[in-house]
Amino acid sequence: MAAAQGRLSDGAGGMGEGKDTGEDEGHTGSAAPPVPPAFRAAVDALRGARLRPQVEVEPTPAPQRLAPFAYAVEAAVVDGEQDLADGRLVLLHDPAGHDAWHGTFRLVTLVRAELEPEMAADPLLPDVCWTWLTGALQARGLSYGEPSGTVTRASSHYFGGLSARPAASQIEIRASWTPRESRAGVPDTAAHLASWCDLLAQVAGLPPAAPGDASVVTLPQRRDPQAR
Repeated sequence: MAAAQGRLSDGAGGMGEGKDTGEDEGHTGSAAPPVPPAFRAAVDALRGARLRPQVEVEPTPAPQRLAPFAYAVEAAVVDGEQDLADGRLVLLHDPAGHDAWHGTFRLVTLVRAELEPEMAADPLLPDVCWTWLTGALQARGLSYGEPSGTVTRASSHYFGGLSARPAASQIEIRASWTPRESRAGVPDTAAHLASWCDLLAQVAGLPPAAPGDASVVTLPQRRDPQAR
C-alpha cells in the first residue's frame, strides 16, 4: 500500500464532534463528576500497552457528547518519513450502561490508508478489510460484542492543473465494538489497543509481527481523564 495522505483530521461515526479542550476529555458543566475507577484503570492500561515499534501512538483530545467519559489516541504506521496508514481509537465509558452497547464501555475507530491500484480494484476488498478487524481481535483471544461499521473505498482522479498527479485510491474502516469486561468491570484495553495496531499494520501492508517484535510504548502523560 502507498503512503496515507497526512494525519487523521476527521471523525468516525461522530468521532469528530465536540469542542476539543486540550485535555483527555473536556467538561461542559460547572463541576465534573469524579472519574470512575474502572475508567481510570482502562485508560492506565492503554497508556502502558506494548505495541509494535512501527506504530507511533499518542493521546489526542477525545470527542464530547458521545459518552460521559472518553479517552482517545491516534496512531500512524511509519516507514521512514512516510505514514503508511493512520487512525484514531476512542474509548467511551458510560457507568450507567448503554442499551446499544450492551455494556458500559465502547471502542470506536477510524483507520485509513492509500491503496495500490491493483488492490483497490479487488471487489472483495471491503469484505477482506472487515475480516482484518475481526481477525485482529480474535487473534489475541479477545471477547467482544455488538460489532458494527463500514468499509469505504474511494478513488481520486486529477484534471487540469492537477492532471500530472496519478490517480489515488483510499480505504477507510469505521467501526465500533463493545469490549467484554472482567469481573472487576474493566475491559482489557491494552490488548484491544494492540489488536487495533495489528489492524493498522495489516492495512499498511506490513508483515505479521514476529514473536517478541514489540516495544514498550508509554503514552505521553496528560492530565487525568475527566468527564465531559
